[in-house]
Amino acid sequence: MKVETKRFLIKFVRDVIENFVKSETILDIPKNYPEELKLKRGVFVTLYKKEKDEEALRGCIGLPYPTQSLIQNLREAAIGATQDPRFEKLKEEELEDLVIEISVLNEPKKIEVKKPEQCLSKIECHKDGLIIKKGLRSGLFLPQVWEQLPDKREFLLNLCLKAGLSPHEWKSDGTILYKFQVEVIRESELDKS
Repeated sequence: MKVETKRFLIKFVRDVIENFVKSETILDIPKNYPEELKLKRGVFVTLYKKEKDEEALRGCIGLPYPTQSLIQNLREAAIGATQDPRFEKLKEEELEDLVIEISVLNEPKKIEVKKPEQCLSKIECHKDGLIIKKGLRSGLFLPQVWEQLPDKREFLLNLCLKAGLSPHEWKSDGTILYKFQVEVIRESELDKS
């Protein structure tokens, strides 16, 4: 993605968030925007709060499947991230300490294996995000989660727990794994370029 497009995305997400937090209204999609944002893509918006020399997670919501255009999914995920149920709703006084990260997903692909253990060889650490599904339960980890969970088995165990499954459910029949990659756009890195 071009730097100009990345800057547009960050500005658009910040405008959506600020508009929603300040007035509880949903910003219209602009008439003119980069052509590639018309493509159907999944996306996650992650919000961090600057605290001294660190950044603490403040919200992360996404739409992993390419059901609508990237710009529409982006607006929906941005609003959702301000209301992540794990946190209190984002307040206006937090806006200036907010750092935005956007993860644009490629389409998730099912990991095809004969035996569950074989999936370990099909997963690339620090590159692949994963989705696990079993029955009505599902969970997703972005590739950025490898920073906290660099071991494949630990990654899968925690993904199972996130989905509300038992820790080793990834090995059982009827469990489906998908992998995907992302292009990460961080506001703090764009500020430097």
